Amino acid sequence: MPELASANPLSALATRSRDVAAARLVALGPAARFVFRGREAAIGAAGGAFGVPLPREACRRAEANGRFALWLGPDEWLLIAPGADPAPIFVAIEAATAGLPHSLVDVSARSVGIELAGAQAAFVLNQGNALDLSPEAFPVGACTRTLFHKAEIVLVRHAPDVFHIDVWRSFAPYVWELLEEGRRELA
Repeated sequence: MPELASANPLSALATRSRDVAAARLVALGPAARFVFRGREAAIGAAGGAFGVPLPREACRRAEANGRFALWLGPDEWLLIAPGADPAPIFVAIEAATAGLPHSLVDVSARSVGIELAGAQAAFVLNQGNALDLSPEAFPVGACTRTLFHKAEIVLVRHAPDVFHIDVWRSFAPYVWELLEEGRRELA
């Protein structure tokens, strides 16, 4: 049963994906993911143990050594470590925050990542999302929890034309197909 839980629901869809240079779509590999919630005293300790200082500016990401910390709310961060085993990270953060009020939940099996990149990536995203994705309104380093059509996603802008979408597994095929539909207009 554990093999089914770790299987990427986008694997089959990604192999049938058409190449559209203006908006490339990639199913990202496994990642350790955690939701961290904490007050002032625990924030620095958690970031130190994770290896990325937790951002303190609303809707921004911090990055170090291929890991990402996304500020999603006044006391909530999504921590993503691509390709990492979640167990040692969880243990390290729990040890660093021992005795401090906080919550740490391993959500690695909950979500999958999708990368949408290219000159028309924002156009494709705006097919199902009303956010202003202009560089002035949603600059590199911005992140937010939002809707894509009817699915909740976490959206991150890693570079001017590179977006990361974190979506719950059960909604991933739905989101992928809608992104593909938006890309068809560019082909």
